[in-house]
Amino acid sequence: MASIELNGAEKWYGSAQVIKGVDLSIAEGEFVIFVGPSGCGKSTLLRMIAGLEETSRGQILIGDRDATAEPPARRGLAMVFQSYALYPHMSVRDNMGFSLKAAGAPEADIQSKVDAAAQVLKLEPLLERRPKDLSGGQRQRVAIGRSIVRDPTAFLFDEPLSNLDAALRVEMRYEIAKLHQALGATMIYVTHDQVEAMTLADRIVVLEGGQISQVGTPRELYRNPGNLFVAQFIGSPKMNVFEAGIAGLTLAAPAPANAVKLGIRPEHIALVEAGQGQIDAEVDVLEYLGADTFVILDAGAAGQVTVRVTGEHAPAPKTQVALSFAPEDTHFFDSAGRKI
Repeated sequence: MASIELNGAEKWYGSAQVIKGVDLSIAEGEFVIFVGPSGCGKSTLLRMIAGLEETSRGQILIGDRDATAEPPARRGLAMVFQSYALYPHMSVRDNMGFSLKAAGAPEADIQSKVDAAAQVLKLEPLLERRPKDLSGGQRQRVAIGRSIVRDPTAFLFDEPLSNLDAALRVEMRYEIAKLHQALGATMIYVTHDQVEAMTLADRIVVLEGGQISQVGTPRELYRNPGNLFVAQFIGSPKMNVFEAGIAGLTLAAPAPANAVKLGIRPEHIALVEAGQGQIDAEVDVLEYLGADTFVILDAGAAGQVTVRVTGEHAPAPKTQVALSFAPEDTHFFDSAGRKI
């Protein structure tokens, strides 16, 4: 396994710059996830690391060597895509061992590595089946197994679970987490699903417009977002954001002088009697999810607000309430969207 480092990495398509000077260090054995909205450059950045996209400017280091100009085959990386790309006429065993066979590896070595990967991924009972006889989750495990047998310096995942249904995504998140624990491998993973990012990553890289907006552990990004974009992108439901000087808003402690916006997470708001909190609101819609209920309120000039409450403890629609939140749970942002 190897560390990966990007120094001023840029990608240009003609006069259009899509990756804008990215600096990032990924430690050996670290699980790093790229997230961001569509078009932010996360897949392009991953493909640059893989060598599938040329790096226009800057440097990519794999371990202690400069791999910027190396072709994909020399980088020693394994990539897992959305598409499983399995050979339909081959068994699971032959699919997993095909790259080694094509490289001329001895048959005994191929079988040994396939058996070891199958054991890690719980594929032993499926080795003689064809892809058409497998579920979507099993096919994805085979695609991952095909990468494991190559003993790569790092694994690159490009939205590998996007084609699976909700239940299978949960199952495969668990499988990938266990795989990382078992292999201790360097992994870079691209997803648009922040649940995957929050549950799997050692660190998350939030991308916006081809640049890194913030890097940190899931807890750091959730508890201490560095800017308004990260504050609203990380978290589901997203952070509520108000104008700091909005009429009717009474804060328990004064806002910083340069505060333009204030943010509060849905679970950090309590519903109290009208007139007893920071701002009054009317219950609009309830979204019951079992253990939690999301209460969506109309807070007048403050707009729509979402509050997370426990299970059944939610007021009925049209109820007049107030929103109460503590100063320590309030985030303030300046006119440029930076956290104060």
